[in-house]
Amino acid sequence: MTYQPNDSRYSNMQYRRCGKSGIKLPALSLGLWHNFGGVDVLEQFKKTLFTAFDNGVTHFDLANNYGPPPGSAEENFGKIISTDFAAYRDEMIISSKAGYTMWDGPYGDWGSKKYLVSSLDQSLKRMKLDYVDIFYHHRPDPETPLEETMTALDLIVRQGKALYVGISNYQAEEAEKAIQMLKQLGTPCLIHQPKYSMFERWVEGGLLDVLEREGVGCIPFSPLAQGLLTDKYLKGIPENSRAAKSHGFLQTSQVTPERLKQVAALNEFAKKRGQTLAQMALSWLLKDERVTSVLVGASSSEQLLDSLRCLNNINFSSEELTSIESILVE
Repeated sequence: MTYQPNDSRYSNMQYRRCGKSGIKLPALSLGLWHNFGGVDVLEQFKKTLFTAFDNGVTHFDLANNYGPPPGSAEENFGKIISTDFAAYRDEMIISSKAGYTMWDGPYGDWGSKKYLVSSLDQSLKRMKLDYVDIFYHHRPDPETPLEETMTALDLIVRQGKALYVGISNYQAEEAEKAIQMLKQLGTPCLIHQPKYSMFERWVEGGLLDVLEREGVGCIPFSPLAQGLLTDKYLKGIPENSRAAKSHGFLQTSQVTPERLKQVAALNEFAKKRGQTLAQMALSWLLKDERVTSVLVGASSSEQLLDSLRCLNNINFSSEELTSIESILVE
């Protein structure tokens, strides 16, 4: 059966302008970092993608190495974009990135022009696309001159392989340099993708100010701290959780008794707001107008729908924010 999107898909989503650009992004965007790779079930993540689009989520965020195995998330997304989503490509913002290890040898990692251009060519083939809407440099490269990396992003836009460019994981000072270089090249930086959550606050040490001043959007990833800001860890570490897997991004050492005490207190506070802890954690990021969109992952369509309910209450009183801060500094 041919996919037919919900006719009212744009009526309930909130859209925010990305910096000073002409682009608006949905308040929540779908990240394909986990759950969309070759080890996952096609029908299940296809349903999640349909649910996202049916609810006004127009932005889908990928990277060359998303999977596992690396590249498989783009391949799977390519199958869906070339069939079920083919008629709706112009209603979507699709992004990809390069900056982490993708292939062996000296040209498959970091920030050289050789790597970035080659990687995007591969990504476009995997996704069966002529261009991506946003292409990011995924992380700063301490050995490649910043000029080379930014010149590569400029070249990619001029080649027609990306409409916009962004950066990810750049600290405030380096982000400002990159943004200025791109501006001088004539390819403005559209957006920055940092790690940001109630438990990860480094962006407040200057980066958000830089982005506001320069008119650059902000789209946080890991807003739920790899699952810590959910009810999953209220009773300790579940067997199949990311923290239980030693190779995961959330390490057991991060799930301390002190952290779990904070999680429990935040969970009780969320209940008073009529939200789940996860919903409150997403709302807490969206309270800041400098945040354009928040990237959420989803292992099912039900989980995505639950996250979307955060949009029903993104306002906090000053008293609520003070109470939350008192929990976070304990």
